[in-house]
Amino acid sequence: MPAKGCYFLNEGEEGPDQDALYEKYRLTSQNGPLLLTLLLVAIAACIALIAIAFSYGDPSSQQAVLGTAFFTLAVFVVLYVLVYAECLIRRWLRASALLIWACLVTLGYVLVFDSWKKVACGWEQVPFFLFVVFVVYTLLPFSMQGAVVVGVISSTSHLLVLGALMGDFSMPSMQVVLQLLANAVIFLCGNLTGAFHKHQLQDASRDLFTYTVKCIQIRRKLRIEKRQQENLLLSILPAHISMGMKLAIIERLKEHGDQRYLPDNNFHSLYVKRHQNVSILYADIVGFTRLASDCSPKELVVMLNELFGKFDQIAKANECMRIKILGDCYYCVSGLPVSLPTHARNCVKMGLDMCEAIKQVREATGVDISMRVGIHSGNVLCGVIGLRKWQYDVWSHDVSLANRMEASGVPGRVHITEATLNHLDKAYEVEDGHGQQRDPYLKEMNIRTYLVIDPRSQQPPPPSQHLPKPKGDAALKLRASVRMTRYLESWGAARPFAHLNHRESVSSSETPVPNGRRPKAIPLRRHRTPDRSASPKGRSEDDSYDDEMLSAIEGLSSTRPCCSKSDDFYIFGSIFLEKHFEREYRLAPMPRARHYFACAGLIFICILLVHVLLMPRTAALGVSFGLMACVLGLVLGLCFADQFLRCCPAQATLRAISERVETHPLLRLSLAILTVGSLLSVAIVNLPLLPLPAVGGPAGNQTSLRVVSGRERILCDLLPYYTCSCILAFIACSVFLRMSLELKVVLLTVALVVYLVLFNMFLCPRWECCGHSLGTATKTNDTRSSALCSWWDLKTMVSFYLVLFYTTLLMLSRQIDYYCRLDCLWKNKFKKEQEEFETMENVNRLLLENVLPAHVAAYFIGDKLNEDWYHQSYDCVCVMFASVPDFKVFYTECDVNKEGLECLRLLNEIIADFDELLLKPKFSSVEKIKTIGSTYMAAAGLSVPSGHENQDLERQHAHIGTTVEFSIALMNKLDGINRHSFNSFRLRVGINHGPVIAGVIGARKPQYDIWGNTVNVASRMESTGELGKIQVTEETCTILQGLGYSCECRGLINVKGKGELRTYFVCTDTAKFQGLGLN
Repeated sequence: MPAKGCYFLNEGEEGPDQDALYEKYRLTSQNGPLLLTLLLVAIAACIALIAIAFSYGDPSSQQAVLGTAFFTLAVFVVLYVLVYAECLIRRWLRASALLIWACLVTLGYVLVFDSWKKVACGWEQVPFFLFVVFVVYTLLPFSMQGAVVVGVISSTSHLLVLGALMGDFSMPSMQVVLQLLANAVIFLCGNLTGAFHKHQLQDASRDLFTYTVKCIQIRRKLRIEKRQQENLLLSILPAHISMGMKLAIIERLKEHGDQRYLPDNNFHSLYVKRHQNVSILYADIVGFTRLASDCSPKELVVMLNELFGKFDQIAKANECMRIKILGDCYYCVSGLPVSLPTHARNCVKMGLDMCEAIKQVREATGVDISMRVGIHSGNVLCGVIGLRKWQYDVWSHDVSLANRMEASGVPGRVHITEATLNHLDKAYEVEDGHGQQRDPYLKEMNIRTYLVIDPRSQQPPPPSQHLPKPKGDAALKLRASVRMTRYLESWGAARPFAHLNHRESVSSSETPVPNGRRPKAIPLRRHRTPDRSASPKGRSEDDSYDDEMLSAIEGLSSTRPCCSKSDDFYIFGSIFLEKHFEREYRLAPMPRARHYFACAGLIFICILLVHVLLMPRTAALGVSFGLMACVLGLVLGLCFADQFLRCCPAQATLRAISERVETHPLLRLSLAILTVGSLLSVAIVNLPLLPLPAVGGPAGNQTSLRVVSGRERILCDLLPYYTCSCILAFIACSVFLRMSLELKVVLLTVALVVYLVLFNMFLCPRWECCGHSLGTATKTNDTRSSALCSWWDLKTMVSFYLVLFYTTLLMLSRQIDYYCRLDCLWKNKFKKEQEEFETMENVNRLLLENVLPAHVAAYFIGDKLNEDWYHQSYDCVCVMFASVPDFKVFYTECDVNKEGLECLRLLNEIIADFDELLLKPKFSSVEKIKTIGSTYMAAAGLSVPSGHENQDLERQHAHIGTTVEFSIALMNKLDGINRHSFNSFRLRVGINHGPVIAGVIGARKPQYDIWGNTVNVASRMESTGELGKIQVTEETCTILQGLGYSCECRGLINVKGKGELRTYFVCTDTAKFQGLGLN
C-alpha cells in the first residue's frame, strides 16, 4: 500500500501565492492589532502630555508642546478609526506607520527644545526617544530592515541634536561625552531588544501561519478523502448500506486500531435488507469459455471489462443495479434500493439490449458468441455478508429461480417467468419458452416460462447499422480473441477505479523539487493541469479553495482578536475555555527559552554601563551589580551548559538540567522570576543610597538664593537615567515572550508601584533641596526665561514615562500571549485533524483491500497513476471452493425467520468466521476471492511479486499445503458453529492448482477475479465432491503426497466439460497432523 499522505498533496510543491498570502496574513494579523495598540497608547500619552502642560499654570508658555500634542492627537485618532474599521489597505498601512513615527519624533524634539529653553531637569527626553525606538520594532508594521533603519535614525538624530545643544552649557566636556555614551548605550539596548522582539514575533508568526495553512490543507484533504471514500464505498456497495458499514469501520479503527474485528456480542453485524417487487436478471455469454481459452491475460481482462462495462451502461440506462459478475455471468436487479413500478420492463429492456450488443459483436467480428438471459420477478434479501472482500449480493428463492431461468434459456433470447410477464402489462410480445423441457426444477414446480420477442427483430436494420463481418484472409490472420478485443476497445468503457486516478485532489501531478531547495511542509495552491484548469468544474474548485484560504487568513487576521467572540477563548482574556487545553499550553515546552535569558543578560550589561558611566561609584553600586552578575552568570551558565559541555561526558547531569530549562515549566519559571526580579531590583536599588545634595541656608537668607553647584546639578540629572534603567528592567520582563501573562502583570505592577513610591514619596525629602534650589534659580541676564525645574516637574515626567512603558509593555505582552496561544491552538487543531485524516486514510485502505488484494490495490492508488488494465498471469495458483450445500435446505422464507433474514444471519456468521481465519499468519498467503451464495472461494499464491511467478517450486507447492490446511480450518470452524447453533452443516471442498489469470473488471463496481481452466476444475471438484471431504485432482494429489499428506483415490468421475477425471479425497486426519509443520 502507498505510504500515508501520498494520496493527494505533493509535499515538495510550493504554491506561487504562498509568500503573498503570508505577507497579507502578517500585515493584517499582527501589524493591524499591534498598530491599534500603539495608537491607543499614543493617544493616551498625548492626552497626558496636554494635561501636564496645562498643569504648569500658564498655557501660553507651552504653545509649542500643546500645538504639537493636539496635532499628533488628531492624527492618531483619525488613524485609529481607519485601522479599527480596516479601511487602510496594506500599502497604506506602512505609510501610516511612517506618519506615526514622524509624529512621535516631532513631538519628541518639540519636548526637547521646549525643555532646553527652560533649562528643565531631564530636558534631553531620552526615555521618550527610547519609547520611539522600541515601538518602531515592536508595534509599527515595518520589516526588520526598515525597523533597523528607522530605529538607527531615531537614535542617531537624538544623539547628534543633543551633542550640538549640550555644547552651549558650561559643563565639563568629559561629562557631556559620558552622558552621550550613556544615551548611546540606552538606545543601543532599545534597538537590540526591539529587534529581538521583532525577530521572535516574526518566527512565531511564520510558525503560526505554517500551522494554519497545514490545518486548512488537512481540513481540505479530509474533505477530499471523505469524498473519495464515499465514491469508493459507493463503487462497491449501494448508498443505503454503505453508510452503516463505514461508521462501523471507523468505530473499529478507533477502538482497536487495526483490522481485527472484535464484536461486543455473540453475533457479527448483518447488513442485509429485504425488498419486495423486484426483477432479477441473469445473463450468460454463450461460447465465452471457448473464446477465453484462446486469450492472453490482457486480452481476457480487456474483453471482460469492455463487455461488462457496456452492460453497466445498459443497466444504468434501464435503471438496473448490477449485483455481481461470476466469470462470464452477469446478474442485476431492478427495483433496488428504491422500488420501481416498471422493474420488470426495465429488466426485459436490458436483456434485449444485451442480446443486441452481443449480436453486434458477433456480426462485427465473426466470433460465435451469444447472450442467454433469464428473468424472474419477486422478493429478495440484499446486502453484504462476511468481514472481508465485500460484494453486494442478493438471496432468495426467487434469485435461485432467476438463475435457473438463465440456465434453461435460449441463446440470443430473453427467458422470463409468468411472474415477470404479469408485471410487463403487455409492453412486449412473448411466445412460449418451453423451459420445463430444459430444466427439471421448472417442471417440478410447474413454472411456465416465456421468450420475449424483440421489437427490433421485426424491423430490417439500416444498412450502416453494423460493421461488416470480416471476410477472407483478414479474418484468418487474426485470432478470434484479437478481433474481439480490437472491436470491444472501440466501445471505450471506463477503466476500473478511474475515479481514483482522476481524484479531486489538491495536486494531480508531481513536480520534482530541485536539489538544495528546502521543500515546504504543505503547499498553498495546486499546480493545475491544462485539462483541469480548462474545465469549469476545475476552475470552480480552484476558486472555492482560494476563497477558503483567504477567509481562513481573514479570520486569523482580525484586528480585534482580544475582544472578539471566540469558541476557544474567553471574551475578555486570552484563557482557553477548555481547562485541559489551558493546562497543556502552560506545560508545553518552550524551545526559545534560553534566548530570553541571553537577552536579559544583554539588558543587564547595558544597565551596568549606564551606572558605570554616570552614577557615583559607591560600594553599594559594586556590591549590588556584583551580586546580580553572579546570579545572571549562574542562570546563563545553566541555560547554555548543554551547548558548552557537549565534549564533556562527565557533566551529563548538568547538561540534562540545562536541557530541562526549555522543557520543564517549573524550572523555567523559577529562573525567569529570579532573573527579572534581580534586574528590576538592581535598576533602582542604588537610588536611595546616593549621597544627599548640599543643603543651603534658611530661606530668608540671601546666600541661599544661589545657583546650585555642579555636583548638585549632576545629581538632579541622574534621575532620568535611573528612570531609563527602570524602563530597561521593564523591557527585560517583556523579552520573556512566552512567560505567563499573569506573572508579567504581577512583576511589572509591583515594580511600578515600588518605583513610583521611591521617586515620589521616599526620595522627596532627600531631594527637596534640589527642587528648591532649582526652583529658585534665575538667570536674569540670559535670553532664556527663569528655570522652572521643580521637584514636582521632575517626578511628574518620571511617573509619566514609567506609566507609559508599563502600559505599552502590558498591552504588547497581551498581544504576544494571544499569538502564542493561537499558535498552540492551531497546532492542536492540526494534530487532531491529522489524526482524523489518517483515520480516513485507514478507512480507505480497508475499503480498497476489501475489494482488492493489497498488492493489487497498490497498483491503483500508489505513487504512480496507473491508467492501464490490471492483469496478471500465474503459472501455479491453488484454488479452493468450499460450500455448505445443506444451507440451501436450511434456508426457508417464512414469518418465523423474517422471510429468510435469520437464515442469512447464520450464513453471515459462517462466512465471517471463515474470514477471521484469514487474519492468522499461517494463512497470510490465502486470498479470499468471493462468496457465491453459500460457497466460499479462495486462492493461494496470488501475492507473488511480479516477475517471480515461475520461480521457487517449493513455495508453489507449499501454497497447496496451506490451502488444504485452510480448508480443514474451515471445517473446524463450521463444527464449532454447529455446536452453538444446533445444526449439522458439513463442508464440501474442491481444490485444484495450475495456471490462472487474475484481473480487475468493472468500472462501476470494480471486482477482482481469477479465470482459467484451473478455476473451472476446482469448481467442479467442489460440485462433484462429497460432504465433509476435500476432493482434489490427480496432479494436486501427487504434490500433496510429496508434502506428507495421505490421499484416498475416489476413482473416475464425470466432470462437465472435462470428461472423465480421476480424483482423490484428502485424508483430513493425516492433514491435521502433517499441517503442524506449516505453522
